[in-house]
Order: sequence, then C-alpha cells, then structure tokens
Amino acid sequence: MKSVASLALVAALSAALVVPASATAIGPHAARCENGEASVIVNVSGFRARTGTIRVQLYASNQRTYLERRQWLVRVDLPVSRAGDMPICVPVTSAGRYLVSVRHDVNGNGDSDRSDGGGFSGNPNVSVLDMVFRRKPNLNRISFNVDNAPVRVNVVLNYVNGTRFEPVNRS
Repeated sequence: MKSVASLALVAALSAALVVPASATAIGPHAARCENGEASVIVNVSGFRARTGTIRVQLYASNQRTYLERRQWLVRVDLPVSRAGDMPICVPVTSAGRYLVSVRHDVNGNGDSDRSDGGGFSGNPNVSVLDMVFRRKPNLNRISFNVDNAPVRVNVVLNYVNGTRFEPVNRS
C-alpha cells in the first residue's frame, strides 16, 4: 500500500512540475499555442546579432510547392528579441505534415543580404552553393507532423561564414 501511495505522490508532483511547451510562445498567435490548439512553436536559436526581424513561414509538406515563392500557408514576422531563444507560435488550420523556414533579416531592410541568417525545421546542412543554385533541402528531412496540439520544432540559425553556411557556435 505504501508503494502505491508513493507512486501516486510522485505522479502528482511530476504533473505539477510539467510546464506546457506553449507556456513561453510569442507572436500574434501565441494564444493559440497557450490554449493547446493545433499549432507549431518554432523555437529559433543561434542568433548572430540581436537586431532586425525574424520571419517564420509555414509550408505544407508538398513536393511541388514547398519553399516556393508565395506558397507559404502562414507567415509571422517579429522584431528580434534582446536575448534568448524565440519560441514563435504559428497556427495550423488542420492536422497534417508541414515544414518551416526561418529568416533572420539582420538589418531589417526586408531584402536578403549576405549578412542575413536562416534555417529550416529538421536543421538540414545547407551549403552556400545550395543557396546560389536554389536547391531545396530534402522534403522528408525537414517535414514534421502536427495533430491537434502544439508541436515544438527547433531551428538553429545559419549564417554565411566565408564559403560555408553554418551556425554561429558550432559545438
């Protein structure tokens, strides 16, 4: 009996310590994540600078349309925070398979510059030549499933460094 009571106490304490993934979501759709609705919390990290804007675009996992101009489903633009990761809430209208692209417009001018950074869900390796020749990352590598609750996706930003496109801090 004592072990059952101990297990119940441990379970109760564990439940009390669980913090929902959506607790820190930011952006115009943050309430959707906080309410536990279908959404993606894109946790952006690895900033080279704390300036400019961050853009998150959600795409359907569709071979013909992913990462194509104006084919995104939802776009969220925010000023870059002064510190820490940016857990940005992106709404999803229905369960399915999706992917995200992230762009850090370092100077906030709205144009893609050599100083800007970016990344994708799944954090694939991307080379400068991939960017020059507009080669897309493998769709299966960058796609993820969303059901009826928030899903957390981590994206580490990459920046041009000589002839490489890589994270600021390589571990």
